[in-house]
Amino acid sequence: MAQASIALLLLALVIDLVKRDDATGTWQASHFSWRIRSVLWAGVLYLVTAPLWLLFLVPGWIAWGLISLWFLYRIVKGMVRMNANQPMEPANVV
Repeated sequence: MAQASIALLLLALVIDLVKRDDATGTWQASHFSWRIRSVLWAGVLYLVTAPLWLLFLVPGWIAWGLISLWFLYRIVKGMVRMNANQPMEPANVV
């Protein structure tokens, strides 16, 4: 199950990277950047906290749970603003 989720996430990242230029100059461009940054940050955080799973089960579970909640928040926030036809915050905001 986790492998399918990772594959879908990477596929979405590739699609966003390929299609980002189509939205240049529109309010949707900020959404592409938002999604790309969300996936990249989540990936880095998952990799950095992966040793917790190997050393200590509970801290790894807690760390990945918090990262997943943060990622879900970013996805929902982006969807809400997209449905309202609003751009995301400035690009310099993580």
